[in-house]
Amino acid sequence: MNLPFRIKTLRPIFLTIALVTLTGFSFGQTSSANGQAEVVLQRAVKNLGGDKYLDVKSQIGRGRFSIFKDNVLISFQTFTDVIVFPDKERTEFKGGKSRTVQVNTGGSGWVFDGDAEKLRDQDEGQVLNFKQGIRTSLDNLLRGGWRNEGELSYVGKRAATLGKRNDVVKLTYKDGFAVEFEFTADDGLPVKAIYMRKNADGEDVKEEDRYAQFVDVGGVRTPFIIDRFTNGIASSRINYESVEFNKTIPDSWFAKPANPKEAKKEIKK
Repeated sequence: MNLPFRIKTLRPIFLTIALVTLTGFSFGQTSSANGQAEVVLQRAVKNLGGDKYLDVKSQIGRGRFSIFKDNVLISFQTFTDVIVFPDKERTEFKGGKSRTVQVNTGGSGWVFDGDAEKLRDQDEGQVLNFKQGIRTSLDNLLRGGWRNEGELSYVGKRAATLGKRNDVVKLTYKDGFAVEFEFTADDGLPVKAIYMRKNADGEDVKEEDRYAQFVDVGGVRTPFIIDRFTNGIASSRINYESVEFNKTIPDSWFAKPANPKEAKKEIKK
């Protein structure tokens, strides 16, 4: 939780929003991670559902994606986001008569533009955006997808709202890219993810994903609202209306259609 690329680059698809799960993961498996940071992660996993959270293999989310400019809503679309962990995701967006589809499977992907009725492969930059979305996602952190790819450290406590403080952990990948995650110090729930990226002009941009409205879905607590702030200004919101876990997802949902006509067909719910 780019539409298509808007959700994956704006969230974390979400609606990613894409995410990584490791079965049978144990937080004590790595000696390089800071001990206090591991305690923060263990507490968060426990509060999100423990083993039920770690055992999630697939996710289907539906809701609304909104875009803001100067704190004003300028557009929104409904979405259906389908994820099979660790690296398959299909996101469909609808706005009026417009429909777009973005699909990623590991190191490749395709896009269907319903307005232009064009079907094409993703370029290298789009695939990299998808992979970046995984690296910055909360689920990738808590489910251990970063293990052997980065190092975790405890930053300390940071001032939050209403006199409260958050625990902050930092995930630094081998190439130097880093993401900070904040968790409430009182109940250990995730609050936000913060990282820097380059914009189209090569300038550094601060991105911040804020998690809110945690809902219990079959014993797994998940945020139904993910707000994106760019350089401190609201830029988008993912608002889930429903989330389903561990549904059987056919491989055909991710296969590239033979032509635009086939791509126009919606997946069966």
